[in-house]
Amino acid sequence: MTRCIVIVLDSGGIGALPDAGMYGDAPGANTIGNVAERVGGLALPNFRRLGLGSLTSIRGVEPIAEPAAFVARLGETSKGKDTITGHWEMAGIHTAVPFPTFPDGFPPDVIEAFAAICDARPLGNVAASGTEIIESLGHEHMQTGRPILYTSADSVFQVAAHEDVVPLETLYDWCERARAMLVPPYEVNRVIARPFRGAPGAFARTPNRRDYALEPPDNVLDDLTASGIGVHAVGKICDIFNGRGVSSSVRVADNEEAMQRTFELLQSIESGFVFVNLNDFDTKYGHRRDVRGYAGALERLDRHVPTLEGLLRAGDHVIFTADHGCDPTAPGSDHTREYAPFIELGSRRGEGGTVAGFDLVGRRVRETLSVPATVDA
Repeated sequence: MTRCIVIVLDSGGIGALPDAGMYGDAPGANTIGNVAERVGGLALPNFRRLGLGSLTSIRGVEPIAEPAAFVARLGETSKGKDTITGHWEMAGIHTAVPFPTFPDGFPPDVIEAFAAICDARPLGNVAASGTEIIESLGHEHMQTGRPILYTSADSVFQVAAHEDVVPLETLYDWCERARAMLVPPYEVNRVIARPFRGAPGAFARTPNRRDYALEPPDNVLDDLTASGIGVHAVGKICDIFNGRGVSSSVRVADNEEAMQRTFELLQSIESGFVFVNLNDFDTKYGHRRDVRGYAGALERLDRHVPTLEGLLRAGDHVIFTADHGCDPTAPGSDHTREYAPFIELGSRRGEGGTVAGFDLVGRRVRETLSVPATVDA
């Protein structure tokens, strides 16, 4: 009756990987470390107790001689620095060929195909910050009904529309059809519906975002499901894996709701795997370069740790990790290619140094739940 919980601090990187320059990153990216330095120190007493300070220099979070968890620094081996690549590697999927990106916008044939889906030529078609492009094109969108299309340094096709202009069902339908339309060489790893509301000068994105990911290859979630183990997704996990291997899923509005839903699951399930994504770090604070917002979110999460520990039973394991970085002190608004923390509460204690591969996460999930790598369905 064992339970394993993985909580992903979406973008919670702890220092640039050696090849970060190949991904266009400025030197010195360190999401958590630089946030701490910029705000004059972080108050993370629980993560300090667990050993976070041993993984990188974090002002206010000093190293501890005997951490209460097993800690290590994970180096991504897949090619990329995006959500899909990071989460998939955790689940044992190695991405050897990076997904295509479109820093200059999508080519004319893609635009024509998408215009046919929407019966309107999209606005934008540039790499941009989501909040900024909505602010600049939202008024024209409301007047014309034309969708706003944009991308980023990641392999994404993002479609924004005002909920009072384009009904959610219509926006989702456009994105589902775009997902089917984007075949190689334009096969981005995610099509994202980005609904928003409000008036010019006061637009705000709503919690009704949907991600349409590529179908993942065989992975840890398949193995768990084939063994009869429940996989419970919190946040955008289900979208990231296109629903594959997921037994139950709950969408959330923010990090606070994600943690509350996690606590509720631990009060209701006797065994299984709980996979949680805390998206605020990335979407609300990393991409928007909100250093103080990022710091506040880290401190709020730290205050949840004792509640989480209080819900654990003998044999349960919890892993805190990240899928990439998004250093809000770095130039631009893109992800940064960084090491990820690995903090495991369970039977082990100590420091594991630097480990190659985010797939340590999936291996530990299998070991905790006694599931071999290949299971006959």
